[in-house]
Amino acid sequence: MDFIQFILDHADDDTSRLLLSRQKYPLIDVPLAVSTIESRRKLRTKVPQWYRVPSLRFPVRLSSEQCSSTITANYKASVASRLIVGKGRIADLTGGLGVDCWAFSSVASEVLYNEMQKPLADASEWNFKELGINNIEVSSKRIAPKGEADGKTSFEIGDILGDFRPDLIFMDPARRSSGGRKVFLLEDCSPDVESLQNELLETCPLLMLKLSPMADITALCRRLSHVREIHVVSSERECKEILVVQDIVYEGEPKIIAVELGKTDGKFIFSPSEEADAKPQPLIDLPKEGDILFEPGKALSKSGAFNLFSARSGLLKLAPSTHLYISKAPVPEEFSFMGNKFIIKEIQPLNKRTLKDIGTRYPKADITARNIPMTSDELRKRLGIHSSGPFHVFGVKISTDGGNYLIVTEPFPLKNVGTME
Repeated sequence: MDFIQFILDHADDDTSRLLLSRQKYPLIDVPLAVSTIESRRKLRTKVPQWYRVPSLRFPVRLSSEQCSSTITANYKASVASRLIVGKGRIADLTGGLGVDCWAFSSVASEVLYNEMQKPLADASEWNFKELGINNIEVSSKRIAPKGEADGKTSFEIGDILGDFRPDLIFMDPARRSSGGRKVFLLEDCSPDVESLQNELLETCPLLMLKLSPMADITALCRRLSHVREIHVVSSERECKEILVVQDIVYEGEPKIIAVELGKTDGKFIFSPSEEADAKPQPLIDLPKEGDILFEPGKALSKSGAFNLFSARSGLLKLAPSTHLYISKAPVPEEFSFMGNKFIIKEIQPLNKRTLKDIGTRYPKADITARNIPMTSDELRKRLGIHSSGPFHVFGVKISTDGGNYLIVTEPFPLKNVGTME
């Protein structure tokens, strides 16, 4: 039995049992097969184009968990294509599984893939060939800051690049500690891109960093130099990553780009000073049945454009620190894909009587608490409501009288939009 057939035949097997019975398959590298089977299960919906090629090999299971999806990899490629004039060269110095390089290869003339783990680099070189890609050069060298490289086990950026002259360098530092704990601070990631940024920008004028969605945007602007753009990227209603673009000649204020990826991408583009100066549209009267409640999506929430979104869209902000909005008419189409829309069924003051009443009449509903003295879980317990069902109950503070309210809603279908700038 060959390796590919083994992968297909055992695709749904218990992989722990496969490892224990490895002696039954002397001609198969069972540990590699198990890692490949488990990785393919993750890639089935994440990167379906790779899943459909059974000859690909994945020796490091963690890499399939941390890799980009097709949709986020293609977004990075689109950003790179806009930044580079013509089909330039891209160097990915932290290659990982290679999904980002795969996407870059479609917009660049040449791509350098460097991965510090040799088994992963060897597998990626094989995989690129199996995928029919012939413009990716593969290397496996560990990155060390200038002056700390020994030239044998670690290398400076220039030694890794060699004769390859990139128009853009991409890096996705590992976000796990030596003990396997997830980290998000720049100094805890490997390699430390903050300490490397000067060396990187001296080598190449454009640098793109993929960072944790938990990273603090204000801190990034303070600690990284020449920040031109910060992209907050969300898909499937989850913030997936933060992309930072550094440009050696850029000295201005960065653009913040909140993007919701889907069939049609929604974008909200602004600068920090615009948000600081923005005056939200105030709510004059309490919301009523039939009004639309708008909840910002993960990208918009993470970006922090709370007042500016209200000012641009015309939606009414519930309160200064209650980042939910009311529309008396349909939400303008160009903004609707940046979050979730709900139709208000009823609104009640939040007190013991209404908690009991709402909990009795809506036994199944999703719960969200915003700017009230209890968490969403605490509100759920007070209501005695189970998750799921067609309704969504919001516990909120409203600025019209400073009171706390329960708003019962039903979902309103989302629409896809374009770019707002």
